[in-house]
Amino acid sequence: MTDVVSKAVRSRMMAGIRSKDTSPELAVRRFLFAAGFRYRLHVRGLPGCPDIVFSGLKTVIFVHGCFWHRHPRCKYAYTPKSNKAFWNKKFSANIKRDCLVRGMLGKAGWRVYVLWECMINGKSLSSLLKKLNNSKR
Repeated sequence: MTDVVSKAVRSRMMAGIRSKDTSPELAVRRFLFAAGFRYRLHVRGLPGCPDIVFSGLKTVIFVHGCFWHRHPRCKYAYTPKSNKAFWNKKFSANIKRDCLVRGMLGKAGWRVYVLWECMINGKSLSSLLKKLNNSKR
């Protein structure tokens, strides 16, 4: 199946997809800041360059997009109809890298939380807040 847009248009569309400061990530950051938490962003010295880092709590948060990181049983984790081989390879590599990064952080003594973009709501953020408050003790 061929793409419905030209290569140049597709390239421009893909270039517009952000890896940092996404809407879900900003929502989580605003919530945490309002709750009194201070954090560092995208720490390059840690495996996977986590989105949010609480150095004192030795805790990191990844805010994953459901499409790119393949949220299981999520309607947003669909596979495009064109160029399926490319997408399957891309998604497999993303999943493998995410698993490797979580393992490396865990072995280094870091707590790792993953928030999925489709689940960022009051209930999931309240649950995260409770976990963070418990880890302060």
